[in-house]
Amino acid sequence: MIPRPTSPARAGAAAPATPGERAVHRADLLAAAGGALLVVAAAVIGTVIQRATGNLRVNWPPLYASWFPHLGPGTPAALAVAALVIAYGPPLAARLPWRALVGSAWLAALAWTWSLALIDGFATGVARRLTTAYEYLTVIHRFDHIGPTLRDFTHHILLHHGPDSWPAHVAGHPPAATLTFVVLDRIGLGGGAWAGIWCITLGTSAAAAALIALRALTDERTARRAAPFLVLAPAAVWVGTSADGYFAGVAAWALAFLALAATRTARVPAAAALVSGLLFGLTCYLSYGLTLIAVIAAAVLLTARTARPLPLFLTGAAAVAAAFTLAGFSWWEGYRLLVERYYQGAAAVRPYAYWVWGNLACTVLITGLATVAGLRHAVARGPRALRGLRHGDAAAGDRLRILVLAALLALLVADLSGMSKAETERIWLPFAVWLLPAAALLPAARHRHWLTAQAVLALLVNHLLYTGW
Repeated sequence: MIPRPTSPARAGAAAPATPGERAVHRADLLAAAGGALLVVAAAVIGTVIQRATGNLRVNWPPLYASWFPHLGPGTPAALAVAALVIAYGPPLAARLPWRALVGSAWLAALAWTWSLALIDGFATGVARRLTTAYEYLTVIHRFDHIGPTLRDFTHHILLHHGPDSWPAHVAGHPPAATLTFVVLDRIGLGGGAWAGIWCITLGTSAAAAALIALRALTDERTARRAAPFLVLAPAAVWVGTSADGYFAGVAAWALAFLALAATRTARVPAAAALVSGLLFGLTCYLSYGLTLIAVIAAAVLLTARTARPLPLFLTGAAAVAAAFTLAGFSWWEGYRLLVERYYQGAAAVRPYAYWVWGNLACTVLITGLATVAGLRHAVARGPRALRGLRHGDAAAGDRLRILVLAALLALLVADLSGMSKAETERIWLPFAVWLLPAAALLPAARHRHWLTAQAVLALLVNHLLYTGW
């Protein structure tokens, strides 16, 4: 009898992990465990603080959420989408034609986000989200005459105007956010249901935009490795449904067009640079804090080693700013008054000492443990990536590291500013989009395991908690 070979000669057998690979996997698990411990610490310490003083102003620290275990009509769909992406996502991402992959990623992200939102039911999970007392749709009737309302917008930011003061979200953002829903209402798509559909559709398009940018800035293989993680993101819990998901989509397309212009992979790079600037300008007039997307935009230009798109990019951004300024809205005045309004509300009592790290626990919850492990790779080899870029020989993985580290830097600046105390699970969605690709740095053989961790986290959050946004 011929002895059976012990080597992996049989078709499909996997080679045993080397000591180096096992060490990398242990380090990844330790990083993920650190992220999990941060969340546990934020939950335990936050609960103690909230019960003792009430000054965190959230029911389930560090999230703006309440404990509410439940199932819903979206539960079977969410489980099915998660199982399909885990099982077939990586091989399909590797084999599909590129355009089909981009479209499929968007559709899969739509399916994942809708299924999670419908766990709470269509009315609660989608249609009513943007109609609460804090939201944009409550003031649509005050925009019957858009010009005068824009000229008068800053006069209603502070609370001392009483019933004429803008609700929290309207006051907390430049008017492009509210104007979006005014326009939808004017074209016959009024009400919370259409607003929710708009936010989910635009928000999930960020997956397609990020793929396009990654392919241009790194290479196609790296983008393909990132695709399943962009789809099966825990952030989908808040993309469906919050206006910040819509903001994330606009910001993502601004960076995607900039990447196409910088790498000259667009058919008309000049047009891509101008469109990018217009979208970036719109982003800044959707949310004051998203001016920090400029940090990621700078990384795009740094990675592509060019400033060629900058003049047209700035022209586009300036055109948006000029349009709003001529219409009577001053961005700087609005921001100055927002800071004052911010400290007229919950921010006045929410302790910076807790939220400066509690916000990072929220980031773990929206990006997942796979992203935490991927960021370990990015941070560990960040200096090497910068040296490679400086010498002009940075590998695709190094260019990805620079991009995700820029997103992390933007997020940390937002955190340290003190203008994001709580609710960052939705506010930081535009930054989270660019942290998720860090998971592409993880060993490919482990991708299904990490995707499972991402899905389980999202499913637990959406089934155990009733999230506020």
